[in-house]
Amino acid sequence: MHLVTSWPAHSTAFSLIRSDPRCGASAPSRSIVARLKQIVVDCRQSATLARFWAEALDEFEIRDYDDVEIARLASLGLTPESDPCVLLDGPDLEICFRQIDVEPSVKKSLHLDLSSADRQAEVERLVHIGASVRQVFSSHTWMTDPEGNDFCLTD
Repeated sequence: MHLVTSWPAHSTAFSLIRSDPRCGASAPSRSIVARLKQIVVDCRQSATLARFWAEALDEFEIRDYDDVEIARLASLGLTPESDPCVLLDGPDLEICFRQIDVEPSVKKSLHLDLSSADRQAEVERLVHIGASVRQVFSSHTWMTDPEGNDFCLTD
């Protein structure tokens, strides 16, 4: 995962979605102090990973596809299920799942920490929807999403 950055020019998805304003191309803010608007997650299956995180995170939902967006995708030979750029809308933050064809790195420099009042029950729920447990510690559980991205669940 990474904050909004430039697109890898060698990516197949680059040519399809580089002009797509949904992932990484927000309007400039008028505020002097920066605020986090969007996190971009490079992945192999954007719709699949977006569905996992929509179910994993409270108050995040996959952005609805209106008729105009469905028509735009169809003109590219795509559907919402094959969309290379899927957005989750949450409270004051978007998460963009951007499909790329670059090999994933072994260790990412960023991961999410989630919290739960009942860590064990939440671990079981997340495993049920596709996460894996890497290691359990006294204060947190190290997990991975369906594509192997690290995240932690804390008390």
